[in-house]
Amino acid sequence: MKLKALIAMLVGICLQSNIFAEEKGPSATSFKPKDVLKEMHRVADWQVETWKKDGFKHRKADWTNAVCYTGLYAAGNLKGGKKYLETLVAIGNDTRWNTGRYRFYADDYCIGQTYSLLYMKYKDKKMIAPFIKQADSIVSKPNDEPLNWKNNIQHREWAWCDALYMGPPALAYLSTATGDPKYLDTASKLWWKTTDFLYDPQEKLYFRDESYFQKKEKNGAKTFWSRGNGWVVGGLVRVLENMPATHPDRQKFETLYKDMMARVVALQQPDGSWHASLLDPGSFPIKEMSGTGFYCYALAYGLNHNLIDEHTYLPAVKGAWKALTSAIMPNGKLGYVQPIGASPDTVDAESTEVYGVGSFLLAGAEIYQYMQKHPEARM
Repeated sequence: MKLKALIAMLVGICLQSNIFAEEKGPSATSFKPKDVLKEMHRVADWQVETWKKDGFKHRKADWTNAVCYTGLYAAGNLKGGKKYLETLVAIGNDTRWNTGRYRFYADDYCIGQTYSLLYMKYKDKKMIAPFIKQADSIVSKPNDEPLNWKNNIQHREWAWCDALYMGPPALAYLSTATGDPKYLDTASKLWWKTTDFLYDPQEKLYFRDESYFQKKEKNGAKTFWSRGNGWVVGGLVRVLENMPATHPDRQKFETLYKDMMARVVALQQPDGSWHASLLDPGSFPIKEMSGTGFYCYALAYGLNHNLIDEHTYLPAVKGAWKALTSAIMPNGKLGYVQPIGASPDTVDAESTEVYGVGSFLLAGAEIYQYMQKHPEARM
């Protein structure tokens, strides 16, 4: 055989092998509960061990870590998760159950979600005593400023879409923990204030903040950030988790949820992920895991609570989980997570952040629960 022919044959074999590997990889993702749990533990263990080895990159009460804690708590309530709950209690003791530096800054009281959840599990009043005082001051202040992006408005009001994961669920979980509806009612009132300002009813997506109203992507489309809208839908289902069926705003939240889920699924990429820019995925042509994790979480939550139908949405959940697990490195590190920012940006296999881990674990926990109840859906 001539050398050129041999080289061509070998190249062909390699290409076929690569195609086969790409096809085999996603299809090999298991949706059996034990395998979903295994992937969750790989990622959670890597994060906890990294904290132990290298310390915390951000303040323990910082929003970045607080989002991770919500995922660790979800993992902690599943089989083999007690160690994650113990980690969270230790962190709470380290922070003395306080929030961040700014009293009315949603980022700084995101951690209140985890404090309330831990209180409901362990019934230790010290876990929520400081946050009750803070939440009372949030409820009692006028909350009547316009949400225009100036004068550090974010330190006083929910003027950016990320805040809808940080603030409303923190108040909503506190209502559940204390039995006092005033926190949930304030969360709902301020949710719709932010929505009236930042939600685009035609696109069924949220602008990050006022400064993005006129911005465009390279293809001329409006700028809608994947993780930003992920924050929104993640916060949305966490408010619903704490909202009684009889609450006067319940139907509005469910309608918003269904509208956004239909829109989000239409923007999902062929590999199951969402790119950093929702309306111009080609401008950042690679999977991004923090947005993907939150969409997967919100979709799977909807399946578990009969808000959306399996036929339409389960394939999207499965595709998203395949994309998420494809981003896990052998040591358990979750890659392809966009760094801290306020708009679509680049990402690569080495990019990771704690909030990406949080969204991954939240998604996994919902999928685990769904697959336990629906064994026929595991294929």
